[in-house]
Amino acid sequence: MKLLGAKVHAVQSGSKTLKDAMNDAIRHWVTNARDTFYIIGTVAGPHPYPMMVRDFQGIISYEAKAQILKAQNRMPDFVIACIGGGSNAMGIFSHFLEESETTCIGIEAGGLGLDTDKHGASLAKGSPGVLHGQMSYLLQDDDGQILEAHSISAGLDYPGIGPEHAHLKEIGAAEYDSITDEEALDAFVWLSQKEGIIPAFESSHAIAYLKKMDPERLKNRLVIVNLSGRGDKDMIQAKNLLHFD
Repeated sequence: MKLLGAKVHAVQSGSKTLKDAMNDAIRHWVTNARDTFYIIGTVAGPHPYPMMVRDFQGIISYEAKAQILKAQNRMPDFVIACIGGGSNAMGIFSHFLEESETTCIGIEAGGLGLDTDKHGASLAKGSPGVLHGQMSYLLQDDDGQILEAHSISAGLDYPGIGPEHAHLKEIGAAEYDSITDEEALDAFVWLSQKEGIIPAFESSHAIAYLKKMDPERLKNRLVIVNLSGRGDKDMIQAKNLLHFD
């Protein structure tokens, strides 16, 4: 961003993660409304941002649908994507949700496990509440105070979920599950070595879920896994976690 001319302010409040960056950005925006625009890259926050980001990101599924029809002459059986706020998943799901033969599956950050307090699985372990101008599933205590999320991936440690994903879960239009840090790291190594493609830690959650799926469920099935980011940004962290010499 600096290379392209942006001035970057590092967030110093709270847990110094995505939630806190959104807090500071919205706080600055509402106190400088005359000369400030708010933009966000995920499907979270007040209307119309979740809708706008979904529509922009929908180009992913628009092109994926055209390409899979050209390559396979049919719709995929499964479309799998990781979920933090949920933008890449909403993008790849967008034009497949209308296809009855396609099941969309979103994968949350299981962190150290859903039975711990170190995860980012808002849909699995959260409850309805309000954060950043949206009503959705949130990780919160009994008093509505937001809990810290955890993930090996910086992009998935958000204590909420885009409101459209909450809606899709409630009406059963998409499936949701989670993957742990350990499983994601294993998938990161696996895809890198098998295909020469280094996925981001975020995307590694989707790859890990594919690896865990029941082989019978996958028999003769066509699957799209959305690799929403490159692993270049995660290599220093991966080096430390994998104990490379």
